[in-house]
Amino acid sequence: MAYVREYEDESITREQLDQRDGLRLLEFGANWCGYCIAAQPDIEAALADHPDLAHEKIADGPGRPLGRSFRVKLWPTLILIRDGEEIGRIVRPEREEDLKGFLRCC
Repeated sequence: MAYVREYEDESITREQLDQRDGLRLLEFGANWCGYCIAAQPDIEAALADHPDLAHEKIADGPGRPLGRSFRVKLWPTLILIRDGEEIGRIVRPEREEDLKGFLRCC
């Protein structure tokens, strides 16, 4: 799966996500968020090295249950999960190198 450009409304519950097999990257944020917009070139570049990694961009905000279930407080928050279990997290990445290091396990 390639880099996803836009944050989309939640289309999955935490329970459904926990039952999915495999490795995936969840990115919580908002399309209007300055931090999210600024991080996109670095996120896209880091994901270029991982074309098979499922990338899901989830619009977050008050009352959004999926983000709350992961205790997301700042955007963008990227969470790496394997078989429904969180294995890593990076919040407000500032450099492509930070993201590449974070994704090295993939």
